[in-house]
Amino acid sequence: MISLITEFRVAARNLKRNRNRTAIAVLTVAGGLVAYLLAGGFIEWIFENMRESTIRSQLGHIQIVKPGYLEKGIADPYSYLLPSRSEEFNSISQHPNVVSIAQRVAFSGLASLGDTTVSFIGEGIEPAQEAVISDQIHIRLGKNLERSDERSVLLGEGLAKNLTAKPGDTIVLLVTAANGTPNAIEVVVAGVFFSSAKEFDDTALRLPLKLARKLMRIDGASSWVVLLQDTKQTTQVVAKLRSVLSPTDFEVIPWIDLADFYKKTVVLFGTQVSLMKTIIALIIVLTISNTQTMSVLERTTEIGTMMAIGSRRSEVLRMFVVEGLLIGVIGGFTGVLVGYGIAEALSAIGIPMPPPPGMETGFTAQILVTPWLSLDALGLAMVTTLIASVMPAWKASHMNVVDALRCNQ
Repeated sequence: MISLITEFRVAARNLKRNRNRTAIAVLTVAGGLVAYLLAGGFIEWIFENMRESTIRSQLGHIQIVKPGYLEKGIADPYSYLLPSRSEEFNSISQHPNVVSIAQRVAFSGLASLGDTTVSFIGEGIEPAQEAVISDQIHIRLGKNLERSDERSVLLGEGLAKNLTAKPGDTIVLLVTAANGTPNAIEVVVAGVFFSSAKEFDDTALRLPLKLARKLMRIDGASSWVVLLQDTKQTTQVVAKLRSVLSPTDFEVIPWIDLADFYKKTVVLFGTQVSLMKTIIALIIVLTISNTQTMSVLERTTEIGTMMAIGSRRSEVLRMFVVEGLLIGVIGGFTGVLVGYGIAEALSAIGIPMPPPPGMETGFTAQILVTPWLSLDALGLAMVTTLIASVMPAWKASHMNVVDALRCNQ
C-alpha cells in the first residue's frame, strides 16, 4: 500500500513537470466524458419517458389474461374472458405494491359519423381506476370519461380526425357481439385524447366498461391491468403473482413483453450510444498515447539513468502506466462532475423538442445522468487511458540502457 501511494505521488509530480500537456490530456478525457454523459443522459431520459408513457397510457405494469389470449385472443376474444369479479382480483388489489387494478374489455368494429365510416380498436374501461393507471393519456378536446354509466366515448386524436368528429357529436359503433350477431349503439363523443404513440391514437377509442359489456353482450373482462408503485417492482410482483395464481386459469404478463416498439427503440438508440462511446474511446486512446509517447521521448535520458542505477524494467513500465491511469482518474472525475452539472442546468431550463413525426405536440426534454451512466463514464476514462499508456510504457521499459544514456549528447 505504501509503495502504491508512493508511485502515485511520483506520477503526480511527473505530470506536473509539463503542466500544459497534462492539462490538454485531462481536458481531452473530461471533454469526451461530458459529451458521452450528455448524449447518454438524453437517451436515458428518452427511454424512461417512453417507458412510463407506454405503461401509463396503454399497458400498465402487469396484465393478467387467460392463458393463450395473446396468441389466439384476437381471432376469438370471447373464448378468453376473465370473470368480472373473483377472489383473485380482490387479492391482487390488496397487494402492498399495487396502486390500482382495473378491468378492460378489448373489441373492434366500425365507427360512423355521417357518411364517414372507419375501423377502430376499442377498450371498455373503468373510468375511476383508469384515471390512475392511464394518467399519460392527455385530453386534447372535451373531457375524460368520468362515470361508469355514462353513454359517452373517448376518441384517439387520429381516429377523431378520420371521422371528423368533435366533442358533442353523436357517432354509431357497430361490432360483432359475443353471440355472432351484429350490434350497434349510439354514443356521444366526450373528448379527444392523445398519447405518446401515434399508432394507438389513430385507431383507439374508449367506452365505459358497462356500456362496452352491453355492446358486446358479455359479462367479463379481456384483461386485468395492474399499476405498481414503481416500475422496478415489476419483476418481483410478476414472480409473486405467478406463484399464487393458477397457471391454467391466469397468465401474468409484464409490460416489457407487450412493448415491442419500446424494445426496438432501446436497441436502436443503444447501438447509437455504443458507437458514440467507441468513437470517444478512440479519441482518448490516441490523445493519451500521443501524450505518453512525447513524455517518454523527453525523458529518455532519465529512463536510462533509472535503469542504470538498478530500477527494473517492470518499475519503469509501471511508472508510465500509473501516470496514464492518474490522467484517467483526474479527467474522469472532472468530466463526470462537469457533465452532471451541465445536465442538471439543461434539465432545469428544459430542452424544447419538435413534435415527433405524425404528431402535433412537441415536448420538453431533459438529461438524466444515472449512477450507472456515471460509473460507466469513469470506467471508460480509466480503461482507455490504461490502454493508451501500455504501448509507450512498454517502449520506455525496453529501451537499451546505453542508447538511452547517450540520448541528447
